[in-house]
Amino acid sequence: MFRLRRPALSLLLLSTVQMLLPTGNREVSGADRPEIYGNKNLVAWCIVPFDAKKRSPAERADMIQRLGLSRVAYDWRQEHVATFEDEILEYKKRDIEYFAFWAVHEEAFKLFEKHNIHPQIWSMLPSPPEGTQEEKVESVAKSMIPLVNRTRQMGCKLALYNHGGWHGEPENMVEVCQWLRKHEEADHVGIVYNFHHGHEHMDRFESVLDLMLPYLHCLNLNGMNDNANPKILPIGQGAREAEMLERIVEVGYEGPIGILDHRSELDAEESLRQNLAGLKALVETTFER
Repeated sequence: MFRLRRPALSLLLLSTVQMLLPTGNREVSGADRPEIYGNKNLVAWCIVPFDAKKRSPAERADMIQRLGLSRVAYDWRQEHVATFEDEILEYKKRDIEYFAFWAVHEEAFKLFEKHNIHPQIWSMLPSPPEGTQEEKVESVAKSMIPLVNRTRQMGCKLALYNHGGWHGEPENMVEVCQWLRKHEEADHVGIVYNFHHGHEHMDRFESVLDLMLPYLHCLNLNGMNDNANPKILPIGQGAREAEMLERIVEVGYEGPIGILDHRSELDAEESLRQNLAGLKALVETTFER
């Protein structure tokens, strides 16, 4: 009968443990990286009011299918309220996930219940009053409690959305999440972090990503240059996003990844295609080494 000697057995056990370690604790290679940047994990964002073609819900759903995507985060303006239900129905016809909804609207919330869907709700925090950091966090967190309770009852995750200012700083959003989880039934509360509102965080992205990781519901990508020049840039055309995408894999994040239009002068399909092509090329050059 074949038996492993002790040194060989130790090496085998060590190799097995290393294979089981989270990605963030070992070197990442193209062969073993999570497939978070593949189309199945991508979410189309900012494609409704920013679309130069002003598509109908059916046209938008067709576009998503053509692009090989299957998730949409829905942003809207007052003019779109009348077609809220059409959007849900067109996505259902094509097996597209209604992944997230921007802000709060009673008509939308009624439709989510009617159609038994449970999108993430993306909401900005209010600006804090004057006071100490602890007082600011508590005040802002308490103001969110009605929405925290509502989204929990709806079976929806609530994601705090960074959009500049005090309430867009990762440290502050994390502290609000922590306060809510400590004082309320709020494990469903987390963060959606947008690259295009995070240019000032690039130099400390490694630390803020580590801080946000336990709370991240979604990461929305963008091409990243210093000084937000320009603010909205296709993925792969910036100077800094490659290192940021690599860090996302290194820490072991495996959640949803958003790509955005957000350029009113462009057909949303053209904008999304630019991002898809740029992301694919960037992933190949960053990880296939």
